[in-house]
Amino acid sequence: MSDANATVTELTVEDLTRIMRESAGEDESVDLSGDILDSDFTELGYDSLALLETAGRIARDYGVELSDDDLDGIDTPRQFLTAVNRTLTAAA
Repeated sequence: MSDANATVTELTVEDLTRIMRESAGEDESVDLSGDILDSDFTELGYDSLALLETAGRIARDYGVELSDDDLDGIDTPRQFLTAVNRTLTAAA
């Protein structure tokens, strides 16, 4: 975990969208600045590989490891944030 994020106990939707853009890019036809919490990742232009890239970036930046099993069944940003934040809270 980097020093800048050493005290992070919750990942926000803003953090997630920034990481998604940096890790996997952004479909120009999709507005990630809107209310996306309950949108399917596929509707947002992100496939399973993009989620793995995002999970890898979160692991490097925040020390949160999400396995393939953890990611299985996660279809929305809200579900993704719940899984990450559950791990962050447990580690605090």
